[in-house]
Amino acid sequence: MKTKRYLIGTFFVTVVIACTSKGNTKDSYPFRNPDLPVEERIDNLLGLLTLEEKVGLMMNSSKPVPRLGIPAYDWWNEALHGVARSGKATVFPQAIGMAATWDETNHLQTFEIISDEARAKYNEAVRRNERGRYYGLSFWTPNINIFRDPRWGRGQETYGEDPYLTTRFGLAAVKGLQGDDSTYFKTHACAKHYAVHSGPEWNRHSYNAVVSNRDLWETYLPAFKALVQEGNVQEVMCAYNAFDGKPCCGSDKLLLDILRNRWGFEGMVVSDCWAIDDFYKKGHHESHETPVDAVADAVLTSTDLECGQSYEHLLASVKEGLITEKQIDISLRRILRGWFQLGMFDPIDRVPWSKLSYDIVASEKHREQALHVARQSMTLLKNEHGTLPLDKSLERIAVVGANAADSMMLWGNYNGTPTSTVTILEGIRKKVPSAEIIYEKGSDLVDPWVRNSLYGSFLTAENGEKGLKVEFYNNNALEGKPVRTLTNSLGIEYSNRGGTALAQGVNMENTSTRISGLFVAPYTGEVVFKANANDGYILRFAGKEIGKMEGHAAVRGAEYAVQVEKGKVYPVVFEHRQKGSILTMGLSVFKKEKADFTDLTQRLKEVDVIVYAGGLSPQLEGEEMYVDAEGFKGGDRTSIDLPKIQRELLAALRKTGKPVVFVLCTGSALALEQDEMNYDALLCAWYGGEEAGTAVADVLFGDYNPAGRLPITFYKTLAQLDNALTGTGDTKRSSFENYDMQGRTYRYMKEEPLYAFGHGLSYASFSYENIQLENPTVKGNEGVDLSIPVTNVSSIGGEEVVQVYVTRKNDQSAPVKSLRAFARVPLNPGETKNVRLRIDPASFYFYDEREDGLILKTGYYTILYGGTSATDGLKAVEIRVVD
Repeated sequence: MKTKRYLIGTFFVTVVIACTSKGNTKDSYPFRNPDLPVEERIDNLLGLLTLEEKVGLMMNSSKPVPRLGIPAYDWWNEALHGVARSGKATVFPQAIGMAATWDETNHLQTFEIISDEARAKYNEAVRRNERGRYYGLSFWTPNINIFRDPRWGRGQETYGEDPYLTTRFGLAAVKGLQGDDSTYFKTHACAKHYAVHSGPEWNRHSYNAVVSNRDLWETYLPAFKALVQEGNVQEVMCAYNAFDGKPCCGSDKLLLDILRNRWGFEGMVVSDCWAIDDFYKKGHHESHETPVDAVADAVLTSTDLECGQSYEHLLASVKEGLITEKQIDISLRRILRGWFQLGMFDPIDRVPWSKLSYDIVASEKHREQALHVARQSMTLLKNEHGTLPLDKSLERIAVVGANAADSMMLWGNYNGTPTSTVTILEGIRKKVPSAEIIYEKGSDLVDPWVRNSLYGSFLTAENGEKGLKVEFYNNNALEGKPVRTLTNSLGIEYSNRGGTALAQGVNMENTSTRISGLFVAPYTGEVVFKANANDGYILRFAGKEIGKMEGHAAVRGAEYAVQVEKGKVYPVVFEHRQKGSILTMGLSVFKKEKADFTDLTQRLKEVDVIVYAGGLSPQLEGEEMYVDAEGFKGGDRTSIDLPKIQRELLAALRKTGKPVVFVLCTGSALALEQDEMNYDALLCAWYGGEEAGTAVADVLFGDYNPAGRLPITFYKTLAQLDNALTGTGDTKRSSFENYDMQGRTYRYMKEEPLYAFGHGLSYASFSYENIQLENPTVKGNEGVDLSIPVTNVSSIGGEEVVQVYVTRKNDQSAPVKSLRAFARVPLNPGETKNVRLRIDPASFYFYDEREDGLILKTGYYTILYGGTSATDGLKAVEIRVVD
């Protein structure tokens, strides 16, 4: 492999500092002096470090340098919708739900709260000398990939399918995380995954994304550019997949040409976890023959920090002449700058937020914000015959569905752990305490069984806590003292997929786990245990081995039925020994019954209304998971239909003749056209966080007027995504693997969807008057200011989301329309407001082949405005754009 010439960065001379001589204390080095310029401090520290120490600082789990007083630090921290994976935190709605609020200002306030909790957690961790993963200040958030296909399991982590909406929410998240202090960053934000990354999950380590230059610049890059140039985001994460034949973390075009040279990014590039391994691993990209070649190329292409351990090979890369220590220093300089600008080497009295105490974490004020965001996210998609809001005087209400009583589903993925969660069932019960609430699970989400969990029947020991004792070992023989012991009262589901440790301090490989406790039988009869784990497991019940599996079959696992007597206590032990690198394991216990809708509907004959809580869950869509169920593969979905068993259940509920309200929990769009006749109202509740149940009940019973809007398109069928295969031979791809935007999302879709991007109903009604432009000819580089008269024409107060779209005329390749401005506006009954919005100059920039980038395109445009992207709901005005 030829050594790549590094095109950017500043050549500098390492300064030899006299204070490195004997007799200096750790605190006397110039890099410890907060009054010196940051670059001078970095020069000093670079001069003090050995090559081995430098390499140790270039991986996410940075190694300590005791002789200089530098502690260990892990750059890997998550805050997608609340601080994640580090104990209790406020859990806000999943990112896709926050996007449904269409409230940029409130999103900023949410992330100011998240960063407050992050600093408070960090302060407490430092006080306890906890330097491990998920307790730092560098957060790999937000995910600003474009949700181009509803089958993508990680689409729930994004702000939807539109580049502009994604940009605005991404900027708010970055500002909220990084703060506005002139000297220090509150935390680091990270724009991910750069770039052209949105599934499929199952082959992301070998997948090569090929897109047109127009799609690249007009769809996949705008949010990244804005976060770099407007948001001053401090970190950018390069993606797993390849782009134009090169892994993204080794892409000259993405990292050097565009990110560094064109956009002027001076911050840190971090790899996605173990993405550098994909350079050389068999069956992955295989773009490099050896790790030594791969890591040199990654650093020379300006991937500064690796999430993983491959950068340990940099020592050999230097020895073999593939990279020099000075070239390594260029990347390390950016990493060290992050340490200094976060104030991690400075006295705490110098750093704002150092006094934030742990008691603000998951505080009542923060919980109120979680409820506010959950309410804002509620998106009413259908409301025939004014079914909603429900009358609080109703006497008998049936709540049906697996998602009604599921708290963990509401947390989404990449989540923290709330101090408590209000389920949909609990929210309804609290809202109408005088009504008789009949709860029926009906069925599980994806198969024709009802599995009623008995997890609450576990005790850690006699007279012990509720739940199971979980012991993790950093060896695969269950030997010695556990590295971490937990009490799990929520449910056993552990995974290190996506690079997530099973628990704090637990290694990624060579581990073992023992889960134990006492099962107190709640009835006499059959109880079913379900166990699964990569590599294998052993399950013992009442001192006898009832389950043992090894190999691939153990990933799927099995169910084990046992007979129990009510009140009797049975010891349970589950053991797992890790052999490979990927690990998932689960243990559950339930009463299993065949779903019987005939009996169910008979029991519901006398109710006043049926609320069905169904849809999906983070266990059915997510990151690189493997679910053996209808329509799911590797965290993605192969179908966008509602699972068959739920379709059948909805049809049965319709036959009762009672009004049916469908509360849809999901992180993505579903094709519901075939089910529309089976419910009267449809409320999309997303994965609404810890207060979702209260928010759902507030909307159902009219205490909150919904104003959420879809950040994605709900297609009628999968066929609307164009299933035609394209290309031939090795280039032949399904529509999911084809990154061409034509026919996808509201911007390029010419068919009528089930529910349009931007759609959402209210209990109020709004009207729009014509806007007046003083001059229909505008200078594109000055933008356009609009004043849009909006009136609440109903007798109830509410919020309208005013949306402005731009269409370029006489350009067949341009999007049908593109969102260019929006505002969420409260309006009292009968009130009129002139909503002032600005269309930025970027709205008139489109790809130009000669410039290989975006330039101002003059000509004729249509400005569309209203409360949706659906053309029949928009007013229009024509303008001419000149230079």
